[in-house]
Amino acid sequence: MNRGKILVFRGTDHVKKETFFRPLGGGVEFNETSENALIREIQEELGLEIRELQYLGTLENIFVYQGKPGHEVVLIYDAQFVDPKVYAEINLHCVESDGEDLPCEWLGLEEVERQHLKLYPNGLYPLLMKKFNQH
Repeated sequence: MNRGKILVFRGTDHVKKETFFRPLGGGVEFNETSENALIREIQEELGLEIRELQYLGTLENIFVYQGKPGHEVVLIYDAQFVDPKVYAEINLHCVESDGEDLPCEWLGLEEVERQHLKLYPNGLYPLLMKKFNQH
């Protein structure tokens, strides 16, 4: 988290006609810790290094996306970018493993509440607010 903002990508569920925001991350590979998975995913998606990972909690998310049911267990971490210039970037580009280019942006937690934005996985907003209000 950076000054009350988190790095997210904007997604669209065309079936629900819903725009949502979700932080970057991905799956854990066999014989890989969740911390190493996050470091790898950020390197692969943004080409950037992170450090000072802090585990915040685990969320279980049962959802429907594009009309298909899904179920995931998400380990939530806060981390710092090694290059502090990243925090001044307005838009960053994330490249998914399938080659899809996803624009990323810094989203303020106050915007989520004020504008009633959808932030996934479910339960992420209160978890982050708990951390944010502690500092």
